[in-house]
Amino acid sequence: MRPRFFVRAGVIATALIGAGSGAAWPTEPTELAVRVPRAAVPAAAQRRPIFRREDARPTLKNPSANAREFFFTRAIYNGGGRRWGAWATDFPKADRQFLTILDRLVDVDAYEMENAVQLDDPAVRRFPFLYALEVGNMYMTEAEVKGLREYLLAGGFLMIDDFWGTYEWQNFEAEIKRVLPEYQIVDLPLNHPIFNTVYNIEEIVQVPSIGNAQGGPTWERDGYEAQVKAIFDDTGRLMVVINWNTDIGDAWEWAESPYYPLRYSTYAIEITVNIIVYAMSH
Repeated sequence: MRPRFFVRAGVIATALIGAGSGAAWPTEPTELAVRVPRAAVPAAAQRRPIFRREDARPTLKNPSANAREFFFTRAIYNGGGRRWGAWATDFPKADRQFLTILDRLVDVDAYEMENAVQLDDPAVRRFPFLYALEVGNMYMTEAEVKGLREYLLAGGFLMIDDFWGTYEWQNFEAEIKRVLPEYQIVDLPLNHPIFNTVYNIEEIVQVPSIGNAQGGPTWERDGYEAQVKAIFDDTGRLMVVINWNTDIGDAWEWAESPYYPLRYSTYAIEITVNIIVYAMSH
């Protein structure tokens, strides 16, 4: 019997995409506007009601991690040879900025701060969404392999990002095979629901790092083409989404920069929102 997650169901509410766009307002004059001169209408009646997010869910003045619906959880794993390890690339700025954006786009009660958890920590099972990057330098311990396998088979979801080219792919493939040796890595077609859960994505965009986004090549090493791959379990449940030859996290980190092209940050935000909403609702 597979262990269960300690999370409650139904954490995703209605997406608030396009709120306040004015699309719901009539474009033709109303009966009142035809019969009564505008100057005769009280000022209060002339004003349209304004949708305010705090009317639906008040903004917390003192954010707390207690009893929240969603945590953007980053995987801590062994490997990378850096002071903090490769897992900490773009951390915590990218995580915090994406959470700010997520709060504006989707009505989910997300914890506003970063949440990094070790793969061999049993507490990882509290968080059904997990993000890992720079996996071309991943070298998991046996305890981390065991922890990630149990996490995924119990219903967890893993998003992979920011690794490039043949060598890094071979390293990641070897590592994930240690975790899920019985499951195959397959291409994720654009007609999969993950590409239209909230935003309709018709093209996989290669997202470059900030250093390459301002006129340089968008690729690194021999990773010329961005690809999205996946691992499904025996029932067809999507367990792992693999973003290869792309750097989605860098787009979150630099989304506010006037020097980072909108095309890349828009795609990075849209695909991640889709992945999270899909993961939390399936």
